[in-house]
Amino acid sequence: MLDMRKENCIFCKIMEGEIPSSTIYEDGDFKVILDINPAAKGHAIILPKEHYENIYELPEELAGKAMVLAKKLAAHMTEKLECDGFNLIQNNGEIAGQTVFHFHLHLIPRYQDGNNKDLLTWNVLQYQEGETDKLAELLKID
Repeated sequence: MLDMRKENCIFCKIMEGEIPSSTIYEDGDFKVILDINPAAKGHAIILPKEHYENIYELPEELAGKAMVLAKKLAAHMTEKLECDGFNLIQNNGEIAGQTVFHFHLHLIPRYQDGNNKDLLTWNVLQYQEGETDKLAELLKID
């Protein structure tokens, strides 16, 4: 595993035990830790033990395992934290909000009385007539 780790990656350093973390789950592929700058109480991060910069580098099998784990943890955390909803957030690239370039998936419990109701907002675009058809054609996977 060490050959896939990046020397200056904070998440790789967490895997090596160089930086302490509060671990809530660990298996052969992943470590799940509480975020030190949480958006809400219980905010956790799924980290692959191997270093992959983003979703584009992550092998498909591992991506599938990450989502299965996210589902399991979301259900468990919802029960234990008694939260009212849940966000799964995964950013790729600086423009998309990625600040640590080691693939990670945020698990963010949401609470009705919480201060994070505007966690995921954006300005809505308006498509021009016919633009969606052109875009759909461009994006179709054969």
